Amino acid sequence: MPRPRRVALTGGIATGKSYVRARFEQLGVPTCDADTLARAVVAPGTDGLAAVVRVFGAEVLGEHGGLDRRRVAAIVFPDPAKRRQLEEIVHPAVRRATDAWFEHLEPATPFAIADIPLLYETGRDRDFDEVIVTACDPAIQVTRIMERDHLTEADARLRIEAQLPIQEKARRADYIIRTDGAFEETDRQVQEVFERLRRRGPT
Repeated sequence: MPRPRRVALTGGIATGKSYVRARFEQLGVPTCDADTLARAVVAPGTDGLAAVVRVFGAEVLGEHGGLDRRRVAAIVFPDPAKRRQLEEIVHPAVRRATDAWFEHLEPATPFAIADIPLLYETGRDRDFDEVIVTACDPAIQVTRIMERDHLTEADARLRIEAQLPIQEKARRADYIIRTDGAFEETDRQVQEVFERLRRRGPT
């Protein structure tokens, strides 16, 4: 029985993954977002949140009992060992949720896309038939992070350095979508990749 081609969308932080995923969605492609799933697995009342509190302490909780992502980021980004501890809690649950999402798609769906920021860092590229990487100049990444997240340049660079270099991700990709230019140019590339994947169909 055919199954939808499993396509991963990844790239560095602030390289336009969310925009590109939204464009694919507008073209009728089923998509899911690992960041959204990651928030769900550490929502109030979950085993994931309880595990995070056991490891990092109650100071990572906000005033309403949910996870304060800024406090967690301040702890884990400067400390690779702590970042790995967090990933060991969150990533297995996100992986299970992503697999379940793919399994519930209609078998005749040509392809579906999961947006997974740390695809290569976690070795998940082996779970997918093809990979799309969004890429832009690192200087543009820094500017976008500073403007979007209201961070200093040093903190923005810490977040970039916590990931595999974008050049390496692009080297390993099946498709690259550059987001340095105008939205129209990004849209053109999305359309081109969409047509190529649609022609390939389900596996």
